[in-house]
Amino acid sequence: MNFDSVLIALLAALVTAAPAVAWALMERNRANRAEARAWDLQDASARLRIMEEQAVKNAAFLQAEAATTIAEQVMKRADETFHNREQLAQARLEAQLKPVAETLAKFQEQVVAVEKTRAEETGGLKEQINQLLTASVATQAEARKLSAALRRGAGVQGRWGEQTLRNVLEAAGLHNRYDFDEQTSTDTEEGRRRPDVTVRLPGGAVFVIDAKCSLNAFLDAQDAVDEATREACYVRHAQSVRAHMLGLSAKTYWDQFNQGSPDFVAMFIPGDSFLAAALERAPELMTEAMDRRVLVVTPTTLFALCKAVVYGWRVEEQAANAQEISKLGRELYKRLSVMGGHAASVGKALEAAVGRYNQFVGSLETQVMTQARRFEELKVDHEGKEIAELTPVETGIRPLTKLAVDDGESVQGHLAALTAKGR
Repeated sequence: MNFDSVLIALLAALVTAAPAVAWALMERNRANRAEARAWDLQDASARLRIMEEQAVKNAAFLQAEAATTIAEQVMKRADETFHNREQLAQARLEAQLKPVAETLAKFQEQVVAVEKTRAEETGGLKEQINQLLTASVATQAEARKLSAALRRGAGVQGRWGEQTLRNVLEAAGLHNRYDFDEQTSTDTEEGRRRPDVTVRLPGGAVFVIDAKCSLNAFLDAQDAVDEATREACYVRHAQSVRAHMLGLSAKTYWDQFNQGSPDFVAMFIPGDSFLAAALERAPELMTEAMDRRVLVVTPTTLFALCKAVVYGWRVEEQAANAQEISKLGRELYKRLSVMGGHAASVGKALEAAVGRYNQFVGSLETQVMTQARRFEELKVDHEGKEIAELTPVETGIRPLTKLAVDDGESVQGHLAALTAKGR
């Protein structure tokens, strides 16, 4: 086959295929345009999507900014509210704590004042403690001097006991040479007795106080170096007290005075510790002494006993005063009775004088004045003076009834009743 035929065939094919080709080309162009439109639409959609995304992002950003702004405003308002509330709470707290602060300030001032006072008192206390220590040292020195003086002999101990006894009696209210006597002498069948003190009692009675008691054994016990020696000294002290009690009972001082005197003698020990030490070693000592009519006393118990004596004297004095008052009352009542009799006589005289005056007025009115008034009827010049009208005295005399004594009742009876009421 040659080239022309081929070319013709090709052209024929082309002519035949030209509509299809044209249609294919058209379809191809349409497809291209559709593709291009699709791409355009796709690009527009993409751009729209991007724009939407951008808008969403912008909206989210704007929302975020708005939310941030709102949050900042809310936070700002919250801060302002919290600050205001905090200021209000602080103001309220300050108002509530102000009284507490004032109280604390006052308390602080009081604490400062108390601390100052305490410091001053501490200084004063230290000074008092120093003075107390000084006084204690001085007391110990005086006690040692007293112990040394008491060891010099029975005479020194006796004088010290007598002085202590005198101090107790005077402290109780008794007076020397008035309520009690010292070193009085009495004669007995056994010889002359010289009790240390005789105390006067109401009614002329007396009781004797003896102040002699040996304290050598007790002083030795204070200087003992061991317990056994000290106990032995205390035992000797108890024996010494018992021996003195037995000797004092044998003197029977109560038989040397009148019948109203108490039947006992007081044995004075010038210290409670002396008696306590003796009773600790001899508990039956007090009972034995009372059985033998010896009353063992110390400054404490003797003070109470003498106070009872003072009270007895006071009662005695009141009884004497009551008797004197009764005597004065009887005398006063007697004088008042006499004075009442004189007053009654004056009343009777006044009553008689009133009766005489009334009789005189009646006689004058009926016998004289009736004639004198006739001058007025006769027109006698009387210079304006008229005869006064005389009236009788009608007031009675008040009798004395308070001093009247009933039949059978004496002045002494009235006085006794008045004295009983006064008591």
